[in-house]
Amino acid sequence: MREFVITTDSNCDMDPAYLRNNGVAVIPHYYTVEGEVYGEDQELPISEFYDRLREGKKATTKSSSQESIRARFEEYAKQGRDILHISLSSALSTSYEHAAGAAGEVTEQYPETKIVVIDTQAVSLGEGIMIRKAVEMKRDGRSLEETAEWIREQAPHLNIEFTVDDLNFLYRGGRLSRSSAIFGTVLNQKPLLAFNKEGRLVFAGKVRGRKNALTTLVDRMAKRLGAYRNRQVFIGIVHGDCEMDARYVANMITERFGYTDIVIRPISPSIGVHSGPGAVALIFLGDEDRPAATK
Repeated sequence: MREFVITTDSNCDMDPAYLRNNGVAVIPHYYTVEGEVYGEDQELPISEFYDRLREGKKATTKSSSQESIRARFEEYAKQGRDILHISLSSALSTSYEHAAGAAGEVTEQYPETKIVVIDTQAVSLGEGIMIRKAVEMKRDGRSLEETAEWIREQAPHLNIEFTVDDLNFLYRGGRLSRSSAIFGTVLNQKPLLAFNKEGRLVFAGKVRGRKNALTTLVDRMAKRLGAYRNRQVFIGIVHGDCEMDARYVANMITERFGYTDIVIRPISPSIGVHSGPGAVALIFLGDEDRPAATK
């Protein structure tokens, strides 16, 4: 059985130290603030990035090119290693398309190399859950094919439910329609959003008040755990520079379900450009497929 390397993109929001220590290679996703590019050799501190968004600074994102991904994949092919690439949703970025294209080019040149590129139809710690499981399976001696099969089977059960303070960031980034943004922006009403079966962002309702929105995330989780109640890899909570709110949600989850393996991470800038300051997302495996939009 050939050795394989696990690769992913920087949108996974996993702790960089965990990725380094477990040999997971990261392909950067770039972001710009007022025209200056960040994302690999140069990074903004998280709090400073979100402060700039609060100030109204213009920010955009850009995925790695197919050529740069191809160069990374080719390095591993030359080393005689296969590749399992865990990608964010193809509905949100060209990252999956570029990785798949690069994989095709490399395997054509190195036909003995196997490269599997998986569209998780998720983002952030949704990818992270798949990454940790892949690391564990690889450590246990499971093959690339076995690991990829598990991810393909379980990825549709990833639930990503979140609330934001300002829907206009999602609208400006093209992640939400204008009608949904207008519908969700009502005085003292906090929007609830989710990823649907196609890995697209959908408006899932609204509630009154911030604390109620955070509590509703946990309520919705309770309805969707099903047979996965005792089958979690970990529970993920990510936030847009509002760690206290993320810990508030984590405490509710521990008290209600007994989970203690909860990963809390800031939302990376390449995602935060679209979700904005104040976003909080809850990520877990659930019995049901992902929800459709409701109003």
